[in-house]
Amino acid sequence: MTRSFSVETSSQHPVEALFDLSLDIDAHVGSMRRSAESAVEGVTHGRIGLGESVTWRARHFGIWFRLTTKITALERPRLFVDEQTRGPFRMFRHEHTFHQHPEGGTVMVDRITLASPVLGFVIDRAILVPYLRRLIQQRNAFLLDTLDARSADD
Repeated sequence: MTRSFSVETSSQHPVEALFDLSLDIDAHVGSMRRSAESAVEGVTHGRIGLGESVTWRARHFGIWFRLTTKITALERPRLFVDEQTRGPFRMFRHEHTFHQHPEGGTVMVDRITLASPVLGFVIDRAILVPYLRRLIQQRNAFLLDTLDARSADD
């Protein structure tokens, strides 16, 4: 059974800046320090592009995982999608959309659709989805802090 959830993040930064940083492997690694996440195969530094893949190694729930994702859609600066090609999920799709807020700034929406291989509905809903939601929120806060620091340096 598949599960979906969304995380919406508002920013005063331009769409292009947030979009480009969201594709940056080094920024992602920085945002996931708590899980010791690293890029170990494929595109391991810099900005990932359409059709390119990265394999992540990270520790979650005390267990080391490897997850390979591929950028399957990219329409700068509006949308990109990464999907698991190998890893712990039966299916994992992360759609990132970006649009101008009517009053200025950017709204970024992360929509995750996943199917876990063995966990049941209750475990997915009670543990996995909230955990993944927190990871996305943590990642997005890191991206905004990075852009804030860059703006302060300008």
